[in-house]
Amino acid sequence: MADDSEWMKLPIDQKCEHKVWKARLNGYEEALKLFQRIEDTKSPEWGKYLGLIKKFVTDSNAVAQLKGLEAALAFVENAHVASRTTGEVVSGVVTKVFNQPKARAKELGMDICLMYIEIEKAEVVQDELIKGLDNKNPKIVVACLETLRKALSEFGSKIVTLKPVVKILPKQFESREKAVRDEAKLLAVEIYRWIRDALRPPLQNINSVQLKELEEEWVKLPSAPPKQSRFLRSQQDLKAKFEQQQVQGGEHSDGDDEEETAAAVDPYELLEPVEILSKLPKDFYEKIEAKKWQERKEALEAVETLTKNPKLENGDYGDLVRALKKVVGKDANVMLVSLAAKCLAGLASGLRKKFGTYAGQVVPTILEKFKEKKLQVVQALQEAIDAVFLTTTLQNLSEDILAVMDNKNPSIKQQASLFLARSFRHCTQATLPKSVLKPFCAALIKQVNDSAPEVRDAAFEALGTAMKVVGEKAVNPFLADLDKLKLDKIKESADKVELPGGKKSAGGAPAEKKPAAKAAPPEAPKASAPPKKSAAAASKPSSGAPKKGKPASGGKAKKTSDGKEVAEPELTMEVCEELAAGVLPQYCLQVLDSANWKERLASMEEFQKAVETMDKVAMPCQALVRMLAKKPGWKETNFQVMQMKLHIVALVAQRGQFSKTSASVVLEGLVDKVGDVKCGGNAKEGLTAIGEACSLPWTAEQVVSLAFAQKNPKNQAEALNWLANAMKEFGFAGINVKAFINNVKTALGATNPGVRTAAIALLGVMHLYMGAPLRMFFEDEKPALLSQIDAEFEKMQGQTPPAPTRFTRKSASAEDEGDEGEEHEEDGGGGGQDVMDLLPRSDIGDKISSDLVSKIGDKNWKIRKEGLDEAAAIISEAKFIKANIGELPLALKGRLTDSNKILVQQTLSILQQLAAAMGPGLKQHVKSLGIPIITVLGDSKANVRAAALTTLQAWVDQTGMKDWLEGEDLSEELKRENPFLRQEVLGWLAEKLPTMRTVPGDLMLCIPQLYACLEDRNGDVRKKAQDALPTFMMHLGYEKMNKATGKLKPASKDQVVAMLEKARAVMPAKPAAPAKAGGGKASADLGGPASVPAEEVADGKPEVKKIRGGAAAKKAASTKKPAAKGQKEDDRSGPIFIFVPNAKEQRIKEEKQLKILKWNFITPRDEYVEQLKTQMSTCLAKWLQEELFHLDFQRHVKAIGVMIERLESESEAVIGCLDLILKWFTLRFFDTNTTVLMKALEFLKLLFIMLNNENYHLTEYEANSFIPYLILKVGESKDGVRKDVRAILTMLCKVYPASKVFPFLMEGTKSKNSKQRSECLEELGCLIEGYGMNVCQPTPAKSLKEIAVHIGDRDTSVRNAALNTVVAVYNVCGDQVYKLIGNLSEKDMSMLEERIKRSAKKAPAKQSAPEKTQRDHPANPNATFSRKPAQEDPNKLKIMYRTYKIQSRQQHNEPSHPSIPKEFQLDLDMIEEDMIREEYKLPDLIQHNLDELLEPIIIPKLMTRNISLHFDDLHNSTASTINYVISQVASGDINTSIQALAQIDEVLRQEDKADAMSGHIDQLLIATIMQLRLINSTHLADDRVDKKDVIKLYSCIMGSLLSLFSMESLAREASMGILKDLMHGLIMLMLDSRVEDIEEGTQVIRSVNLLVIRVLEKSDPTNLISALLVLLQDSLVSTAGSHRISDLVMKCLWRVIRFLPETIHNINLDRILLDVHNFMKVFPKEKLKQHKSDLPHRTLKTLLHSLCKLTGAKILDHLSMIENRNESELEAHLRRVVKHTGNLSGVKSDRGNEKSGLRTEDRMSKAKVSDILTEIFKKIGSKENTKEGLTELYEYKLKYSDADLEPFLKNTTQVFQSYVERGLRMIESEREGKVRIQTVIPQNSCDSVLSSNEELRPAAYYYERLKILKQRHGLENTGRQAGLNSSEEEPQQQQQQPTISLMSKPAVVSSTDMLHSKLSQLKESREQYQQERSALSPTRAHTRSASPAGNLDDLKKRLERIKSKLQ
Repeated sequence: MADDSEWMKLPIDQKCEHKVWKARLNGYEEALKLFQRIEDTKSPEWGKYLGLIKKFVTDSNAVAQLKGLEAALAFVENAHVASRTTGEVVSGVVTKVFNQPKARAKELGMDICLMYIEIEKAEVVQDELIKGLDNKNPKIVVACLETLRKALSEFGSKIVTLKPVVKILPKQFESREKAVRDEAKLLAVEIYRWIRDALRPPLQNINSVQLKELEEEWVKLPSAPPKQSRFLRSQQDLKAKFEQQQVQGGEHSDGDDEEETAAAVDPYELLEPVEILSKLPKDFYEKIEAKKWQERKEALEAVETLTKNPKLENGDYGDLVRALKKVVGKDANVMLVSLAAKCLAGLASGLRKKFGTYAGQVVPTILEKFKEKKLQVVQALQEAIDAVFLTTTLQNLSEDILAVMDNKNPSIKQQASLFLARSFRHCTQATLPKSVLKPFCAALIKQVNDSAPEVRDAAFEALGTAMKVVGEKAVNPFLADLDKLKLDKIKESADKVELPGGKKSAGGAPAEKKPAAKAAPPEAPKASAPPKKSAAAASKPSSGAPKKGKPASGGKAKKTSDGKEVAEPELTMEVCEELAAGVLPQYCLQVLDSANWKERLASMEEFQKAVETMDKVAMPCQALVRMLAKKPGWKETNFQVMQMKLHIVALVAQRGQFSKTSASVVLEGLVDKVGDVKCGGNAKEGLTAIGEACSLPWTAEQVVSLAFAQKNPKNQAEALNWLANAMKEFGFAGINVKAFINNVKTALGATNPGVRTAAIALLGVMHLYMGAPLRMFFEDEKPALLSQIDAEFEKMQGQTPPAPTRFTRKSASAEDEGDEGEEHEEDGGGGGQDVMDLLPRSDIGDKISSDLVSKIGDKNWKIRKEGLDEAAAIISEAKFIKANIGELPLALKGRLTDSNKILVQQTLSILQQLAAAMGPGLKQHVKSLGIPIITVLGDSKANVRAAALTTLQAWVDQTGMKDWLEGEDLSEELKRENPFLRQEVLGWLAEKLPTMRTVPGDLMLCIPQLYACLEDRNGDVRKKAQDALPTFMMHLGYEKMNKATGKLKPASKDQVVAMLEKARAVMPAKPAAPAKAGGGKASADLGGPASVPAEEVADGKPEVKKIRGGAAAKKAASTKKPAAKGQKEDDRSGPIFIFVPNAKEQRIKEEKQLKILKWNFITPRDEYVEQLKTQMSTCLAKWLQEELFHLDFQRHVKAIGVMIERLESESEAVIGCLDLILKWFTLRFFDTNTTVLMKALEFLKLLFIMLNNENYHLTEYEANSFIPYLILKVGESKDGVRKDVRAILTMLCKVYPASKVFPFLMEGTKSKNSKQRSECLEELGCLIEGYGMNVCQPTPAKSLKEIAVHIGDRDTSVRNAALNTVVAVYNVCGDQVYKLIGNLSEKDMSMLEERIKRSAKKAPAKQSAPEKTQRDHPANPNATFSRKPAQEDPNKLKIMYRTYKIQSRQQHNEPSHPSIPKEFQLDLDMIEEDMIREEYKLPDLIQHNLDELLEPIIIPKLMTRNISLHFDDLHNSTASTINYVISQVASGDINTSIQALAQIDEVLRQEDKADAMSGHIDQLLIATIMQLRLINSTHLADDRVDKKDVIKLYSCIMGSLLSLFSMESLAREASMGILKDLMHGLIMLMLDSRVEDIEEGTQVIRSVNLLVIRVLEKSDPTNLISALLVLLQDSLVSTAGSHRISDLVMKCLWRVIRFLPETIHNINLDRILLDVHNFMKVFPKEKLKQHKSDLPHRTLKTLLHSLCKLTGAKILDHLSMIENRNESELEAHLRRVVKHTGNLSGVKSDRGNEKSGLRTEDRMSKAKVSDILTEIFKKIGSKENTKEGLTELYEYKLKYSDADLEPFLKNTTQVFQSYVERGLRMIESEREGKVRIQTVIPQNSCDSVLSSNEELRPAAYYYERLKILKQRHGLENTGRQAGLNSSEEEPQQQQQQPTISLMSKPAVVSSTDMLHSKLSQLKESREQYQQERSALSPTRAHTRSASPAGNLDDLKKRLERIKSKLQ
């Protein structure tokens, strides 16, 4: 019991892991209760159990496991983090639960699997279950099969992917276990329920008995399709619908469900593809051409057998298709024709979409072959063409089909129509738009009147099918000319049509009810009038109606109120007189034809009055106009009467229901008078009125044709002028350009200049809408005329078409939305691409002869070129061509891969020519010719790739992008591992995808290749792939792309997911759909995108509807527009927030009851947005809601602006819908547009201020919906956003308890975003400071443990933030913090202790007070930003000043400094003030109390031992200072950079300090390289910058680098990449002519020269050689003036080669040889020899020869890092060199020995050398003989300068090494006659003494150094000038190097320097040699003094002098 009492006290999570099973059982029970009790799915409590759930299900105790399974099920059902555990838990269930004997355990295991599927993890579950099928335990296999069956039964085939299940099913039928076979049988039956016969092919090979049993079971299944009964979390809407159907009996949407089910699984997808090309008979192509038909038959039968495979592997079937096509088209044997057709059908069925490439080639041949009469052949051809149709689209085949519709052979016409009928059945309203249907209907209408009955019947069937598919309303406009009998026949055919899959037609019964219901109300008021009219019309039917009505048939006839379009019948004169008598005064009719003009005028006046008062419905328009046309009619001689007549025509057209039949009566008369001086105005008015009544396109066509049928030039000119003006008034919608072109051309050729002028003016207006393509119609005109047209077009350039002011009236009452969409579609094309369709095109198919094709494919390149020239000439001559270009595509495709690059480029230019000539018809050649263009992008030559890209662009301009992205072709291209191809294609896609609104689903096929490119070896490919990633994501979505990473390797997946996260942040928004103006016909921007500003169009929408929607008579548009606008503005003046009592409470209640979705997501899905939109509709003004949910971000910005204005005035309503407002703003946090985000944050700041003023407190519901998403933005990369978010968080604590904000911030610290983690930690620190420890929830201990974890974070900013937060806790609760944070690693604890030591320690009460006062004033949002000033650093330096932030926060009101100054502490107050002001000034020096420096360092014990060169304490405390100073090196301010360089040089020049730089070398060099680039790009180019300052900066850089590279130990730390960049920067500087032009510039270049030599001598030889090889490779690859760079790089390599004998032992040969191998891969031997200079080749040979010479045959053992070394040129080359030179390892030449005059025979053997050196080091190690040993070592070094001491020194201590080095220097100094002091280290590093190449310095050098040191420390002022002079005198000498490096430092003494001066003084006081101390005094006289007081005064004076210089 004692044990029980122990574990009973443990928390639940620890019980669950306890070793005692009872404890675990109890833990599982409590966990189950807890999981059922937690309501919040995002509760942090769930996170505790993430790692335990697998243990729940795999518990070894059966009783505990059962309870664990129940708890696990509850966890999966309720926890938002459950999806993370899917893989491990399901794997545990499969292996440890499914084998349990208890049925309950197995049942719970299945429930867990199904629950994981419900939470969107079906794929992972399915994978684990399929893995379980390989388990040896049959119980597990049975359970897995049962689970799969249950999942399929409940979730359906859309959720459970059937392909992998079907694939493994046959194997289960072979199992020895009957239980497995039985379960497999049940699974097969369940699968059959969902996919029916699609399952048969994969199971054909199982045991026949089993198959028979399955067949019997399948027959028993109900025919009704199964339905999904369980739904994913994202399918809640479907769930609700399903439940509703269950209640109502499920009668409503059976058909829909059936259709969905049918589409869910494609049997084709379940099959494995078969490769057949390789299985073709070898002699197939010979046999197919054989003369004997039996041989041809054998070949075809072999192909037929292969094509019977239901799924074929993709490949190049071009030759096979051409062979079969030839048989179909030309073979005389009909049996072979049908056999070839069957083969084509089999290929099309097996390849599906992949066959689309060849569809355009075979369809014309098949259609032509329909002339055959034999039924067998016709059936085979029908099957073939039907199969081909399914591989492409009707639009792609339209041109070929339309071409045969006019064929003379009735069989061809009949079969073409029947093919259309069958094709229409496979279409939908979406895939059969009116633009495609229109030309087909026109062709079919012609066939309806054909003499052959079979042709007519086929046409009726095709039109009936079209009507069934798209609906009667969509087809009726095209059938206006057909009489009733024919219309009835079409409708009868439509009724007979049965669409596949039982789909509902658009024109079916359910669809017809709605229009009738809609149309009923308008009919009611006018029900009395029409019967009268129709009765009269019916009383005397007209026999001549069809004939006379023909002119009116050009467009759409008038639609009556029931929505059907019927032409008004033509009335006889008797009927017209009868109707007119009913509405006109008798007198008026009597004197209409009076001879007295006055009577006629009076009659007209009466006529006008009657029309003005007449009811619109009762007005017999046709009768009235016929009365006006009655004699004298339009021959009226009196102009007054004529004016009245014309005016009445306009009135009738405006006020009545004016049809085209009525218009045709008057148009001729109006056109005849349009040129009349007196009556022309009235005639134009009448024409305009008719245009409004009957549509401008129809009216304009009639007017122009009538005008040019006359010979009156005045009428022609005025008709054209009227049309130009009408286009501006009506817009360009529906204008038939083609109808005008010929008439305009006639006008241009007219003799009358007025007609020509009018025609040119009309073209100018048309150009406004159509743009440049219009000019193509007139290119054949005379040059003079063409120049006039161009001048007119030039005038219109840049103008936008005016918005339409007039509209066709009928659209307001009769047009439905479908028509509007159609009009918009047609209009949009009318000005752009459709214009290309109007151009007259010639067919060049006949000119592409077989001779030309064979020429293009000839073996001789000259003949191939001739062929290409001929093809180019044919295309050029034709100008505009049809899509039929015969065999040319295949011929050109072959030339794209030609070995002759000139021909490739010529082919590309022909393809560009083809694109321009063919226009939109190019689409059908995309697969056959377009995709091969992409292949050319992989060419190695840049100019070929550029030409291919230009060609690609030309094609895409004509075809659009959709066809390129369909199918697998693009993904197949990306699979090629060609870096050029990949980077070009990805760059192209990155450019094109953002412009597309939708993309085909096949784009997903490119994702695996895109991910492969992200990890490509080529850097350019990786970069392009990263650039393309966001553009793919904008179409496919993050979720899909993230899911696709599941197939990657774990290492790759992590990298790709990280890149996806980055891409998600910069993902562009999809382009908005083009705005449709109201009703679709009012669109003014038909010619292009730049016609009307978006705002105008958008604002115009409601106005247009108001103008057109009224039923009253036509009024001026100008009077209605402002009224509409004013009305709109009035609507916006009301309140925008609507207060609904208790609405918020109701929403909270509904969310708790799960009636609505909880606001909880990673990214907002559509269902969340729709739900919010619905909820907000009751709380916001309608217009505001439309703005808030608009696709255009600018609308969001405007809406937020209005909300800001109304915030205070409507505060009550705002609070009432606050939850919805906050939710909407969370959606904006996921937008990528910064403008919206900043505006949103501005509103939120003001909102929280208002809430605080109103004393409102957020509810839990509001906070949970908002705060987690706000915290996401705290990690935003933009400073402005972070600043605002921090301000909002501060204000949030005023309206929501800080203790409740705390957990949200804690959750934010778990983010992957390091900025978010650091910011959240900082905020936590601020909360603790402001509100004390009570704010830590759930408990301080738990919170502090989680915070302390981040002290060990990889990111510096996170570490510092965590340390600051813990320090804040320390300041509140003191040493108790160590208990709260728990156990930390030693490293983390030491960091924390150091930080706490450095923080000011104050009492908790005192420290919280100022913080509280600071937080009490949030009225100004920006007031809180001073909490984190270091983050606003505009340069974004990585140096963390936050170490001191808490201290600065506490002291912001107290200017006093800490009592003990730290010598390496920065003046952070000053820095932070600089950051806030964004000013860059040199900081003032900190005032130090110098007396205190001396106090802690006078302990005698520390003086007794020899001090090591490494000051560990110093190193630790200076790390952040060094980082900061290095970061200032790259500063944009020259003085700041000079200051930093001076400080670094100070450290580098003193050995005891220089070691502190270790580990910072790469960082320093990067900063220096950046500064060099900055000088090059900015300072040198900026005239405002003083060039003397630039020279000074250069000198400082060279000086500090010379100091650095003088110390070999530090120089060797430079990495390869950094050395490469450094050498490149220095070489570029030497070559920069701008530097030479500056005064003293030559001096800089000399310094660079010396520096390069020093780098070559002192750097790590391996890194250096690698860097130079890479740099040489880059410079040779680059084309822009790189030969000078490569020459200098090679000189450096030659110099390094000279050092090889000395450095060979320190070189990593494996790495060097790998770099040489990589170089030779890029530049193989032959390619390198072709270089214009042989120097690179010689350099590489010399390097390899030298290495071989020095290492001999052993060099071949160092090729380990090279993959496929046998394929490497390098190995072969090395073997040749070794063979020729022999084994040279023992006969190395030694340059050092040659210089010193030693002979090679004096060399000793290695063993002898080793013995001598061992003896010498023994002497040095003994106390008695140490001096003797050092002397012998020095002499030995002189004699054998290349001796390697490293093996003897490497195992000794640092102290011993330093002792040896100092001893050698002492001996060297004594022999030179100079005494050197061991505490002052010379510029050269300690290794330089041991270097064989280092020369001893003359005395003048040290004297000069002494002078410069004095000058630097303020003791001399002439040093710089002297230094300059001396350097000029010795330009080429190496001795000038230190002069340059020393003379260039400004006179600044840092606090670091002073401290070390004191330390060195104390150190020297212990030295035993008096003469050394006296020698030191001249150089450091200023640092020592007789007394401390004097020394202090001296230091103070010098500090003041330095400060005065800086000011």
